[in-house]
Amino acid sequence: MTSNEVLAMYENMAALTGRMAIAAREGDWNGLARLETQCVLQASAAKAGVPALEGEQRKRKIDLLKQMMANDRAVRDVTEPWMGQLDRALSAAH
Repeated sequence: MTSNEVLAMYENMAALTGRMAIAAREGDWNGLARLETQCVLQASAAKAGVPALEGEQRKRKIDLLKQMMANDRAVRDVTEPWMGQLDRALSAAH
């Protein structure tokens, strides 16, 4: 994997996680699941290892990682309370 391919992978993952955050806010659970699968597939390319990046490319990668982390937090801000409500509803049903 070249450094340009690494950055393209991170760019794609950042875009996907951004779309995941939108899907979560809109309650589009099927869309969120599809996007999550796409993100996992993108990330699987890194399993074989990626080259270290230097200079501006490294800075861009860090920015993209921060963006992905913020998107993940946005998804969890929606899903964690919902999962708590679901757990309470299931517990009450027993």
